[in-house]
Amino acid sequence: MPGFREVQYYLAGIWLLIKLDPRGFRFLDISDRGVNRSFWAIIWCLPPTGIAWLWWRNAFLRSMPPEADVGFPFYFRLGLVELANWFVPLVFAGLLLLAFRMGERFAPVVVSVNWLNVPLAYVNGLLLALVFFLPGLIGLVSMLLLIFMLAQVFVLARILRMICHGHAVMVGALTLVLLVPSMVLSEYLQNFLGIYPA
Repeated sequence: MPGFREVQYYLAGIWLLIKLDPRGFRFLDISDRGVNRSFWAIIWCLPPTGIAWLWWRNAFLRSMPPEADVGFPFYFRLGLVELANWFVPLVFAGLLLLAFRMGERFAPVVVSVNWLNVPLAYVNGLLLALVFFLPGLIGLVSMLLLIFMLAQVFVLARILRMICHGHAVMVGALTLVLLVPSMVLSEYLQNFLGIYPA
């Protein structure tokens, strides 16, 4: 598992790419080993993911009778949704790149997206923690969450612009397949698995 200093190194590369600085690629390992290691980002995202799950549990229980509670199956299903949201968009991105004969750019996309998810997860976790512990701030936090979503689209498009060398159509298409499927899939799976608040 990559240590803190190594993750800092990768995030420095992500930050440079967001600034449209090609030196950011030097900080990222886009070899086969680097692609595989980038999935350790899932483990690095566990703390904020745990906050998100607690928030979701609270929202779910508010829609249930007062005596209701959740156990391991609830969290297991949340984990399935989380994994699907992590892998399915990458599969779609890979298929899209193959269709346009740009498969060599799949590795940089995977590595960049995986490590970008780490700071995004912590920002999201912080905002949900504010709602969880300070419910009176829900109006402000809702506005901040909207700004955060727009910022997520912006930074992802900037990184993809560097990877795709400014190919606007591909940047737009990749941004869509990396963001939209996870939104649709989340709601569908949460309903299907019975963990969506009524």
